[in-house]
Amino acid sequence: MSTSAQSPVVVVASFRPRPEAHDLVRSALRTAAERVHEEPGCELYALHETDGRLVLVEKWSTEGHLDEHGGGDALKELHAAVDSRLLAPAEVLRLSPLPAGRPEAGQL
Repeated sequence: MSTSAQSPVVVVASFRPRPEAHDLVRSALRTAAERVHEEPGCELYALHETDGRLVLVEKWSTEGHLDEHGGGDALKELHAAVDSRLLAPAEVLRLSPLPAGRPEAGQL
């Protein structure tokens, strides 16, 4: 699945922290969000929680901006802080929009 260079890109990243590390991982994700919000092209970087999982919903202006984020210091530091505290590696899905219905409600 690919997008054009100028299309927004949505990412969903799911983290399953070890139970004893849940608060630490949540705190690290919140700290990272503050830094990531300042990165070029970041339109959305929102943390959510469900059933012991922490889920980031992201929206980037372009794939290029997302690629820059992927190599940036905030993400490197986040991985260093949380990877050993997860039950499994983070699941990251890079999504391409399939607009439907009203434009303002049919896509992020």
